[in-house]
Amino acid sequence: MWHQRGTTGTEVPRMLGVALSIAVLLAAAGCGAEGTVPQDCTVNTKERARMLGILQLSAMDSEPPNPSVLLALSLAGDSSKARQYLFEQIKETAVKQAKDMSSGQVALYTLSLLSSCCNPRHVKVHGQSVDLLSILQEKTDQEVAHWEENGFPQSTLFSMGLDAQALCVVGAGGYQSAAVILAKQLLSSQDRLSVDEQAMMALALVCAYNRTEHQDVQDLLKTALTKVSSAFLDKQAEGNGIIGNIYSTGLAMQLLLAAGKFYAPRPWDCSQPVATITKHHLQQPMAVAQALPALVGRTYLDSASLDCSPEAPTTTSLQLDPILSRGMTAEKAGSTITVKYTIINDLIGQYFTYTTKESVPAGSVLLDVLEEAQRHDPTKFSFKTVSTSWGPMVVSIHGLAASETDRTFWQFFSGSDALEEGVGTYKPHNGEHILAVFSTY
Repeated sequence: MWHQRGTTGTEVPRMLGVALSIAVLLAAAGCGAEGTVPQDCTVNTKERARMLGILQLSAMDSEPPNPSVLLALSLAGDSSKARQYLFEQIKETAVKQAKDMSSGQVALYTLSLLSSCCNPRHVKVHGQSVDLLSILQEKTDQEVAHWEENGFPQSTLFSMGLDAQALCVVGAGGYQSAAVILAKQLLSSQDRLSVDEQAMMALALVCAYNRTEHQDVQDLLKTALTKVSSAFLDKQAEGNGIIGNIYSTGLAMQLLLAAGKFYAPRPWDCSQPVATITKHHLQQPMAVAQALPALVGRTYLDSASLDCSPEAPTTTSLQLDPILSRGMTAEKAGSTITVKYTIINDLIGQYFTYTTKESVPAGSVLLDVLEEAQRHDPTKFSFKTVSTSWGPMVVSIHGLAASETDRTFWQFFSGSDALEEGVGTYKPHNGEHILAVFSTY
């Protein structure tokens, strides 16, 4: 396998020590979205304000702080007190916990701080500091070494895409080997990868293509990017504006914004996915955070090219919608619904299948159904969750826990259709049959 480390952390130019210099240098590198974005390819003012309101509330309430939210707020030009509060929380968390984070988390922290005009090589708060780039380079090297030894990532390909993307955008070394791995996977296993994975992996390749001087590597990256971007255009045409699903469409749009020269001269009707996402009125903060950058004509690759001067134009604080300010959830109606709930394990150990019917108030989320089932019969329907940036994730049901080592997880279905939302946001309807199936990935 072709392998080149690139420049080491000590060889990164000294001007990285000045955050404004980072912005100037990397804006000139041409890693971001290409050209001027047409007006109909950006979200309308009202929907943009609504989405910013959701992110601002999340910025004040999320624990731990979500770097994806900060990244989206910065790329959208927000200057609210909520964004500044989240920025300080992100810095504090980076200083305290970066060494214990996954590579993908460090990459997101790097991009979010960079987008807020903070030098990721020297994040300082309360007299303590951390060099996020050195940590990210080390963790990315470990990911590459694990791949070369085992043929699969230590974390996920999505995380590796973030790793290579962040290192490349900042201009540090260590991303080229990861980019080659990602390109080869996109060419050989595209059909087995989700749209989210493909988009995050391919965004890294756009940046790497613009920086590499190796012709063979450029050719590889170009082939992969042409394949992925063309497939996204096909999916958009088939899905009437949706690329994968409504939650992956925003990331796919980011890739199409950044990769225009790889599918040219084929046209992209960017107004179609904008209209589709606008119509859907995303509510979950993480979903909004991934979609909003593309809806304002930017991508994660623009993190280093924002204007950090004091005179830079930004949005003002927004007057939040009354419903949002009460917590983004309207009061549940007085009526109730009945949901059939089945848990299935025919994968490992002692197989089991249990079914119950639970009544919950109309407007309840799936998590409410699981809690009712557990309350009525804890022997069969006990479950555990962990907090994630996408909300609560079920990691164990009936004592059977998901495992990264065994690559197992609990997957939820409505009938035969896999759910696109988590248990904390999906709202089942009356008479619906929800299945939780122990699965592999």
